[in-house]
Amino acid sequence: MGQVQLISGGILEMEAESTRFLAPPHLAIWVPAGVTHCSYNRKPLDYCSLNIAHELTENFPSQTSLIKVTPIVSAIIDDFRHRDVNVADNEQDKRLVQVLLDQLATQEVEHHFLPSTDNKYLAPILKAVEEEPTDNTSLQQWAEKVHTTERTLARHCQSELGMSFTEWRLRVRYLFSMDLLRKGQSVKEVALTLGYNQASPFITMFKKYSGQTPEQYKSKLL
Repeated sequence: MGQVQLISGGILEMEAESTRFLAPPHLAIWVPAGVTHCSYNRKPLDYCSLNIAHELTENFPSQTSLIKVTPIVSAIIDDFRHRDVNVADNEQDKRLVQVLLDQLATQEVEHHFLPSTDNKYLAPILKAVEEEPTDNTSLQQWAEKVHTTERTLARHCQSELGMSFTEWRLRVRYLFSMDLLRKGQSVKEVALTLGYNQASPFITMFKKYSGQTPEQYKSKLL
Protein backbone atom coordinates (compact mmCIF):
# COMPACT_ATOMS: atom_id res chain seq x y z
CA MET A 1 0.00 0.00 0.00
CA GLY A 2 0.94 3.61 -0.47
CA GLN A 3 0.88 5.79 2.60
CA VAL A 4 -0.05 9.39 3.38
CA GLN A 5 1.39 10.63 6.67
CA LEU A 6 0.16 13.86 8.19
CA ILE A 7 -0.02 15.70 11.48
CA SER A 8 -2.24 18.36 13.05
CA GLY A 9 0.52 20.04 15.02
CA GLY A 10 4.30 20.08 15.23
CA ILE A 11 6.64 18.92 12.47
CA LEU A 12 6.93 15.43 10.97
CA GLU A 13 10.41 14.42 9.89
CA MET A 14 10.95 11.44 7.60
CA GLU A 15 13.75 9.87 5.64
CA ALA A 16 12.89 8.12 2.36
CA GLU A 17 14.74 7.50 -0.90
CA SER A 18 17.94 8.92 0.68
CA THR A 19 16.16 12.23 1.29
CA ARG A 20 15.03 13.99 4.45
CA PHE A 21 11.48 15.34 4.38
CA LEU A 22 10.10 17.88 6.85
CA ALA A 23 6.33 18.34 6.88
CA PRO A 24 4.53 21.05 8.84
CA PRO A 25 0.76 20.56 9.34
CA HIS A 26 -0.25 22.11 6.00
CA LEU A 27 1.71 19.42 4.12
CA ALA A 28 1.44 15.62 4.15
CA ILE A 29 4.16 13.17 3.15
CA TRP A 30 3.17 10.76 0.38
CA VAL A 31 5.15 7.50 0.29
CA PRO A 32 4.50 5.18 -2.69
CA ALA A 33 4.09 1.44 -2.12
CA GLY A 34 7.36 -0.42 -1.66
CA VAL A 35 9.43 2.58 -0.58
CA THR A 36 11.42 2.03 2.61
CA HIS A 37 11.06 4.95 5.00
CA CYS A 38 11.49 5.89 8.65
CA SER A 39 10.01 8.75 10.66
CA TYR A 40 11.44 10.86 13.44
CA ASN A 41 9.20 12.41 16.05
CA ARG A 42 11.52 14.67 18.03
CA LYS A 43 8.60 16.20 19.96
CA PRO A 44 5.00 15.21 20.74
CA LEU A 45 2.59 15.61 17.82
CA ASP A 46 -0.82 14.46 16.62
CA TYR A 47 -0.14 11.90 13.90
CA CYS A 48 -2.34 10.18 11.33
CA SER A 49 -1.47 7.63 8.63
CA LEU A 50 -3.65 6.74 5.63
CA ASN A 51 -2.91 3.42 3.96
CA ILE A 52 -4.08 3.39 0.33
CA ALA A 53 -4.27 0.30 -1.87
CA HIS A 54 -1.81 0.46 -4.75
CA GLU A 55 -4.53 0.22 -7.41
CA LEU A 56 -6.08 3.45 -6.07
CA THR A 57 -2.88 5.49 -6.31
CA GLU A 58 -2.61 5.82 -10.09
CA ASN A 59 -2.89 9.62 -9.92
CA PHE A 60 -0.51 10.02 -7.00
CA PRO A 61 3.16 11.04 -7.46
CA SER A 62 5.56 8.26 -8.44
CA GLN A 63 8.07 9.25 -5.75
CA THR A 64 7.99 10.36 -2.14
CA SER A 65 6.63 13.91 -2.10
CA LEU A 66 4.96 16.57 0.00
CA ILE A 67 1.26 17.07 -0.73
CA LYS A 68 -0.76 20.10 0.34
CA VAL A 69 -3.42 19.39 2.97
CA THR A 70 -6.60 21.27 2.03
CA PRO A 71 -9.38 22.21 4.47
CA ILE A 72 -11.52 19.47 2.89
CA VAL A 73 -8.84 16.86 3.60
CA SER A 74 -8.52 18.05 7.20
CA ALA A 75 -12.30 18.05 7.71
CA ILE A 76 -12.76 14.48 6.42
CA ILE A 77 -9.87 13.13 8.47
CA ASP A 78 -11.10 14.93 11.60
CA ASP A 79 -14.56 13.45 11.04
CA PHE A 80 -13.17 9.93 10.66
CA ARG A 81 -11.00 10.29 13.75
CA HIS A 82 -13.91 11.69 15.78
CA ARG A 83 -16.11 8.74 14.78
CA ASP A 84 -13.22 6.27 15.11
CA VAL A 85 -13.53 5.15 11.48
CA ASN A 86 -10.48 3.13 10.43
CA VAL A 87 -11.99 1.49 7.33
CA ALA A 88 -14.97 2.87 5.42
CA ASP A 89 -17.69 0.22 5.67
CA ASN A 90 -20.77 2.09 4.46
CA GLU A 91 -21.63 3.95 1.27
CA GLN A 92 -21.52 7.40 2.87
CA ASP A 93 -18.02 6.92 4.26
CA LYS A 94 -16.83 5.32 1.02
CA ARG A 95 -17.90 8.47 -0.83
CA LEU A 96 -15.97 10.58 1.66
CA VAL A 97 -12.91 8.39 1.08
CA GLN A 98 -13.21 8.98 -2.68
CA VAL A 99 -13.35 12.75 -2.12
CA LEU A 100 -10.32 12.43 0.15
CA LEU A 101 -8.37 10.52 -2.51
CA ASP A 102 -9.36 12.99 -5.21
CA GLN A 103 -8.21 15.91 -3.07
CA LEU A 104 -4.86 14.33 -2.21
CA ALA A 105 -4.14 13.09 -5.74
CA THR A 106 -4.74 16.44 -7.45
CA GLN A 107 -2.78 18.75 -5.19
CA GLU A 108 0.42 20.50 -6.21
CA VAL A 109 3.47 18.55 -5.13
CA GLU A 110 6.56 19.83 -3.33
CA HIS A 111 9.64 17.65 -3.16
CA HIS A 112 11.09 19.55 -0.22
CA PHE A 113 9.78 22.18 2.14
CA LEU A 114 13.18 22.59 3.77
CA PRO A 115 15.83 21.14 1.42
CA SER A 116 19.18 19.95 2.74
CA THR A 117 22.57 19.43 1.13
CA ASP A 118 26.00 18.02 1.89
CA ASN A 119 27.70 20.91 0.06
CA LYS A 120 30.89 21.68 2.00
CA TYR A 121 30.07 25.38 2.21
CA LEU A 122 26.34 25.24 2.86
CA ALA A 123 26.01 22.19 5.13
CA PRO A 124 27.59 23.77 8.25
CA ILE A 125 25.65 26.99 7.68
CA LEU A 126 22.29 25.22 7.38
CA LYS A 127 23.03 23.14 10.47
CA ALA A 128 23.84 26.27 12.47
CA VAL A 129 20.65 28.04 11.35
CA GLU A 130 18.48 25.04 12.21
CA GLU A 131 20.05 24.93 15.68
CA GLU A 132 19.56 28.67 16.18
CA PRO A 133 16.70 29.91 13.97
CA THR A 134 16.83 33.47 15.33
CA ASP A 135 20.47 33.98 14.28
CA ASN A 136 20.72 37.00 11.97
CA THR A 137 24.17 36.34 10.52
CA SER A 138 24.11 37.63 6.94
CA LEU A 139 25.13 35.57 3.92
CA GLN A 140 28.20 37.78 3.53
CA GLN A 141 29.21 37.09 7.14
CA TRP A 142 28.68 33.36 6.63
CA ALA A 143 30.81 33.53 3.51
CA GLU A 144 33.68 34.95 5.55
CA LYS A 145 33.29 32.20 8.14
CA VAL A 146 33.45 29.37 5.59
CA HIS A 147 36.15 31.08 3.50
CA THR A 148 34.28 31.76 0.29
CA THR A 149 32.35 34.63 -1.30
CA GLU A 150 28.77 35.73 -0.82
CA ARG A 151 28.18 35.31 -4.55
CA THR A 152 29.40 31.71 -4.42
CA LEU A 153 27.13 30.91 -1.47
CA ALA A 154 24.15 32.52 -3.19
CA ARG A 155 24.81 30.43 -6.30
CA HIS A 156 25.05 27.23 -4.25
CA CYS A 157 21.77 28.06 -2.48
CA GLN A 158 19.95 28.27 -5.81
CA SER A 159 21.58 25.16 -7.30
CA GLU A 160 21.49 22.97 -4.16
CA LEU A 161 18.35 24.22 -2.38
CA GLY A 162 16.33 25.72 -5.21
CA MET A 163 15.80 28.94 -3.25
CA SER A 164 17.66 31.86 -1.74
CA PHE A 165 19.29 31.72 1.68
CA THR A 166 16.76 34.31 2.91
CA GLU A 167 13.83 32.10 1.85
CA TRP A 168 15.41 29.00 3.40
CA ARG A 169 16.01 30.73 6.72
CA LEU A 170 12.46 32.12 6.69
CA ARG A 171 11.12 28.57 6.39
CA VAL A 172 13.24 27.49 9.35
CA ARG A 173 11.77 30.35 11.37
CA TYR A 174 8.27 29.39 10.34
CA LEU A 175 8.82 25.84 11.62
CA PHE A 176 10.37 27.23 14.80
CA SER A 177 7.43 29.59 15.32
CA MET A 178 5.00 26.66 15.33
CA ASP A 179 6.99 25.08 18.15
CA LEU A 180 6.86 28.32 20.15
CA LEU A 181 3.10 28.65 19.60
CA ARG A 182 2.60 25.07 20.74
CA LYS A 183 4.49 25.90 23.93
CA GLY A 184 1.96 28.60 24.70
CA GLN A 185 3.71 31.77 23.59
CA SER A 186 1.48 34.54 22.30
CA VAL A 187 1.65 35.68 18.68
CA LYS A 188 3.32 38.92 19.77
CA GLU A 189 5.91 37.05 21.86
CA VAL A 190 6.79 34.78 18.94
CA ALA A 191 7.06 37.76 16.59
CA LEU A 192 9.49 39.50 18.95
CA THR A 193 11.50 36.30 19.41
CA LEU A 194 11.92 36.04 15.64
CA GLY A 195 13.11 39.63 15.42
CA TYR A 196 9.97 41.37 14.19
CA ASN A 197 9.15 44.78 15.66
CA GLN A 198 5.44 44.04 15.53
CA ALA A 199 3.15 41.07 15.01
CA SER A 200 1.72 41.89 11.57
CA PRO A 201 4.81 40.95 9.46
CA PHE A 202 5.08 37.67 11.36
CA ILE A 203 1.38 36.94 10.79
CA THR A 204 1.86 37.60 7.06
CA MET A 205 4.85 35.23 6.93
CA PHE A 206 3.04 32.50 8.87
CA LYS A 207 -0.04 32.72 6.67
CA LYS A 208 2.11 32.58 3.52
CA TYR A 209 3.26 29.07 4.39
CA SER A 210 0.40 27.61 6.40
CA GLY A 211 -2.63 29.26 4.81
CA GLN A 212 -3.88 30.28 8.24
CA THR A 213 -3.03 32.86 10.88
CA PRO A 214 -1.01 31.95 13.99
CA GLU A 215 -4.14 32.41 16.10
CA GLN A 216 -6.07 29.98 13.90
CA TYR A 217 -3.21 27.50 14.24
CA LYS A 218 -3.20 27.90 18.03
CA SER A 219 -6.97 27.41 18.25
CA LYS A 220 -6.62 23.99 16.61
CA LEU A 221 -4.16 22.91 19.29
CA LEU A 222 -6.67 23.34 22.09
